[in-house]
Amino acid sequence: MNVHHQTRATLLAQGHTRRSIQAAIRTGELIHVRRDRYLTPDVDDLVVRAVRVGGRLTCLSLLALLGVFVLRNHQLHVQVAPGAGRLRAPDDRQRPAAAIRAGAVRLHWTEMPEVPQSACAVGVVDALVHAILCQPPRAAVATLDSAVHLGLITMWQLAEVFARLPARFQVLGTFVDGRAESGPESLIRLMARRLGCEVRLQVSFDGVGRVDLVLDGWLVVECDSKEFHADWAAQVRDRERDLALAGLGYCTFRVTAAAIMYRPDEVFAALRGLILSRRAV
Repeated sequence: MNVHHQTRATLLAQGHTRRSIQAAIRTGELIHVRRDRYLTPDVDDLVVRAVRVGGRLTCLSLLALLGVFVLRNHQLHVQVAPGAGRLRAPDDRQRPAAAIRAGAVRLHWTEMPEVPQSACAVGVVDALVHAILCQPPRAAVATLDSAVHLGLITMWQLAEVFARLPARFQVLGTFVDGRAESGPESLIRLMARRLGCEVRLQVSFDGVGRVDLVLDGWLVVECDSKEFHADWAAQVRDRERDLALAGLGYCTFRVTAAAIMYRPDEVFAALRGLILSRRAV
C-alpha cells in the first residue's frame, strides 16, 4: 500500500501557504491527523487512525484491508518505533493508554529503517511477519495461503517472511499452499492433514466442474459461503453437483465457511467421523 502522509514543509514546497493549508483543512481537502502529519480524505480510515496513533498500519489490519484472509481481528494494529513517544489514541474519545488497555490498539514495537519516514503502512512482508506472531498457527497458515494466492507475495518473499521469524515458526512454511482460494478452504485442508489424509486441491470433474478438496480419493469437501450459496438456485446447482459426484463414486461433505472458522472442533469431529468410517471398512 503506497500511501504517504505529508508534512507542512512538503505542502509548502508544493505551493501551499499556511493560510491555504488551514483553508484545505476546513473544507475537508486535507485531514490534519496529528502534529505535522496531513492526509487526503480518500485515504482509508484505518490508515488515518494508525497515523493518528503515531505509527504505520500493519499486521492483520493492513492485510484485511488488502483483501487477505484474516480469521479474527478486533484491534487496530500499528507499527511504532521502539522508544516512540507522544502516542495518541486512534480517535479523540480515549486516552492512548486506555485504548491499549481496552484492546482497541495492538502496538508492534519494531524498527523499520528501510521504510520511508512518510509511509503510512508497512510492506506486505513485514505485515505477514507481524500476522504470524499475532495469530494461532492454523490462522497464520491460512493468511499466508491467501497472500500467495492473491499474488501479493512471491515464494521468494515467503521465504523472506520466515527468515525474519524465530526458528520455531519455520515448520509453518511447509503447510503453505497458494492454491487455496479461501481461508476456510485452507483451514479444512489443515484439519485433513492432521487426520493423515491424502489431500488434492481444486480438482476438476467432467460434467461437474471444480471442487474445493478431495480427501483420500473418495471424499469431496466443499466450503460454502453465503456469497456464492445463498439463493435457492445456487443450492439446487450444489445438489445437482453432489448427485453427479455420487454417480462417480464420491461422497460430498458440504460445510459452511462460518462453521469452519468459528466452530472448528465440531467440523473436525464430523470430518474425523467420515474419514474413520471408511478406514474401518
